[in-house]
Amino acid sequence: MIDDTFASFNLHDDLFSGIQAMGFKSPTPIQKQAIPVILENKDLIACAQTGTGKTAAYLLPLLDRISHAKHDHTSTLILVPTRELAKQIDDQVEGFAYFVSATSIAIYGGNKGDSWDLQKNALTSGADIIIATPGRLIAHMNMGYVKLDKLDYLVLDEADKMLDMGFMDDIMRIVRELPQKRQTLMFSATMPPKIREFARKILQDPAEISLAVSKPAEGIDQRSYLVYDKQKLPLLQHLIKNMEVHSMVIFTSRKSAVNDIVRSLTKMGFSAEGIMSDRTQEEREATMQGFRNKQFKILVATDILSRGIDVDNISHVVNYDVPQDPEDYIHRIGRTARADTTGTAITFISDKEQHRVIRIERLIEKELPKLPLPEGFEPGPEYAPTKNSSSGEGRTFNNKKKRKKPFNKKKDSSAPTGEQRPIKPVNRQKTE
Repeated sequence: MIDDTFASFNLHDDLFSGIQAMGFKSPTPIQKQAIPVILENKDLIACAQTGTGKTAAYLLPLLDRISHAKHDHTSTLILVPTRELAKQIDDQVEGFAYFVSATSIAIYGGNKGDSWDLQKNALTSGADIIIATPGRLIAHMNMGYVKLDKLDYLVLDEADKMLDMGFMDDIMRIVRELPQKRQTLMFSATMPPKIREFARKILQDPAEISLAVSKPAEGIDQRSYLVYDKQKLPLLQHLIKNMEVHSMVIFTSRKSAVNDIVRSLTKMGFSAEGIMSDRTQEEREATMQGFRNKQFKILVATDILSRGIDVDNISHVVNYDVPQDPEDYIHRIGRTARADTTGTAITFISDKEQHRVIRIERLIEKELPKLPLPEGFEPGPEYAPTKNSSSGEGRTFNNKKKRKKPFNKKKDSSAPTGEQRPIKPVNRQKTE
């Protein structure tokens, strides 16, 4: 009989005590596959969704190494796209390593007070594990005191997100400062061609693990509305007024929209707050804590939270904008109907966003119900994803008719095609 527990990995006794104290019983599929590979000192590229236990999949074997080796230098660097993820991983290190003499620090921007000096001290004295956003680590490296020439392990978590946020150059600069002889682990929620090309540059003969993207939970009631952009806010107001909302997250792809939505809902008497990358870490943590404590019902957020929010009993998720990546749709609506509960996910689809819906429907293998706008609303746009998208996306989904005109193959750089997502070098986010 196969031992389906963490004991089967033969980890350090002190680390195993930490696992038990954290309440971990059986390894998840990504942990079962990744931990033995990492313990064998192989490079690894793994495709696994957020929420599958991937953080523990690489932390546990690396902490096992640290437990046995007693390094006198920083042995591990974990690069992540956002401060939220950096802090979340740092918290997990603290939990797992409670009985292990391993130190860690999260390096990210947006802090107040003496955080820079604390980060500098950790980087110069050599914490065992550094968890950092690329932009902030580069800022420290520019000061000349960061020494990573003895690094043993490099982890890139949410690699696809980092590339989308424009961190490619920063990551490559950091990699050039590391010893060539190291173990490199790359974890990504998606595996488009650009990730594979990137992996070829920094990994050596890696093992590969790919877990299928989970479909949305059965308990999620998925709905959508065809709207023009100017109709989104009035529709949101109407729906909230006529629904029983216990706890709602509204996702928007535009930071500029967060304050507008919060202001509008507050005027109507609803308790709402917003969270986005421009806020300091203290402000973001205070907002999240207030949401968890039910101090307000509605949280308006950018995609910074789609892969990291951990709040129970969210009754409604609203996609104010259709996400560019179909996987992000699953991450967003997965905030509701957790632990076998039920929830409602509502998506607003503008005429310019219809081509994205086709890719989402292919991924989840079902059509999103398009509901009529409520009485009193002007008609929304016609659902014609082929006509409304010059990229040509969606032209084969549920469409048996042949084209009467030859398809114009001229590329439109403004829209994603196939599984290749555009790299969006948003420089202002690099201070994450």
